[in-house]
Amino acid sequence: MIKKEIDKRGILISFEGGEGSGKSTQIKRLKAQLKVAGKTVFCVHEPGSTAVGESIRTLIQHTAFATPLYPETELLLFAAARAQMMREVIAPALNQGQIVLCDRFLDSSTVYQGTARSLDKTRIRTINRFAVGDRLPDLTVILDVPVEIGRERMRQRKAISPDRMEQEPIAFHQKVREGYLQLAHSPYEKRFLLIDATESSDAIARKIGDAFKRRFYS
Repeated sequence: MIKKEIDKRGILISFEGGEGSGKSTQIKRLKAQLKVAGKTVFCVHEPGSTAVGESIRTLIQHTAFATPLYPETELLLFAAARAQMMREVIAPALNQGQIVLCDRFLDSSTVYQGTARSLDKTRIRTINRFAVGDRLPDLTVILDVPVEIGRERMRQRKAISPDRMEQEPIAFHQKVREGYLQLAHSPYEKRFLLIDATESSDAIARKIGDAFKRRFYS
């Protein structure tokens, strides 16, 4: 992809990983690197980044129910928030040639609702594509961290009660990690960049920044 094409269609980069993998930190660091280089960067997170999405986020993560959310319900709520975010904020930013950094995107559903909750991945793929259209991330950074380390990081920095996903048992989060590793090693996808998230924040940021330059501006 040459620079002229990039400037015309923008760049969509998603960050994925289990709880405590450091996605938010690395998004901030890449944004800072790109802004220094004179790039226009727009950051989003899901579910959220729109009024509709934030309402769905509260519903999924923090609302107490007499019965748990069924996996199918959870999947469709995430897809609804994603569809709104794609059309309301991501697509307009990309159409302006901006770089969009997304804290979670469609791969989260493949892993959390597919691998961890055992929903049919073919159906999830169909729902994902209906929600986002034809635009997939140009690069997906997967930050891999052992579950025990990720959970300890969450305990150390969380001043509030854990949300619905964070309260899931260790076995669930082990499946999430396995799902991301399966994606990262898929022979059919070249957009994944697997990073060892146990390294220092500086080392991780350098690897992501170098990969960005090689992929889009070399």
